[in-house]
Order: sequence, then structure tokens, then C-alpha cells
Amino acid sequence: MSKTETDFSQRTIEYDDLLAKFKDLLKKNGYKYTIQREVILETLYNCDEHLTPESLHQRIKELYPELKTGIATVYRTLALLETSDMVTSLSFGAQGKKYELGAKEHHDHMICTSCGEITEFVDAAIEARQHDIAKELGFLMQDHSMQIYGICKSCQEKGK
Repeated sequence: MSKTETDFSQRTIEYDDLLAKFKDLLKKNGYKYTIQREVILETLYNCDEHLTPESLHQRIKELYPELKTGIATVYRTLALLETSDMVTSLSFGAQGKKYELGAKEHHDHMICTSCGEITEFVDAAIEARQHDIAKELGFLMQDHSMQIYGICKSCQEKGK
């Protein structure tokens, strides 16, 4: 995780409010509330990294060794959270997806195709231009994400 990545970890919702929304979501979708599902949400909330389902599962096993949380529960819970826009994902093709909680300030991503490092950034000029383009084309933008793929500085230096 880069220093830049942690600069945009401001939460837009308090955990108790997020948990209440999550419990509501579970009920509406016919799922029972379990401590395992809450731990998945809480771990995402407290993490400033982008996690694969496997790395999230591993982190939960390390933080809560007494709690039996299966990888299938992690996958199902992430899928539910993603379809409800509570988490967002970045796709890495054959490497799968990495997830982050959607309750953070808006930001965009630069993704290193060599090492997989994800750097979050905000650029006011880019944001303004995206809104201008949508307006010029008569498009009502509701949300957006930008992902820039390339080689990070560290990997470039290693390749020299």
C-alpha cells in the first residue's frame, strides 16, 4: 500500500450507520445476520487496502482466529455488498477482483500492471472535465470511476 493510497481513506459513513444499512440489506435479501458477515464488513471498513476475497479471508482468520468464517461466506457477502453498492471492485482479469468499501470519499485509481500496487488519487481538473463532458453530451452522470493502468515508479526503476 502506498502513502498516497491512505490519503483518501476518509469515511463518508460511521460504522454503526453502515452496520444498520448492512443488516437491512441482509434482511431484504433473505440472509440471516451472522457475526461472520459482520466481521467481513468491519474488516473492510477498517482496511485501507484493496483486498481480494482470499486476502480478506486470510486477514479475518488472523484477526479472529476463534471465528470460523468460510471462504464461500466471504464470496457471497462480497457479492451482496457489491450489488448493493456498499463495496466497489477493481477487476484484474485472470487475477480476479480486489474490493474496497464504498463508504470512502470519491477517488480514482492508478493500477500497476507489473506488481499490482493500487494508488488512489483525486484530481479536481479531471473531475470537472468529466462533469463537463457529461453535460456537453446531455448525459446525467450518477457515478463514475476512473482506472489508469500502467507501470508504477518502483517497477520502472527495477526495470532499468
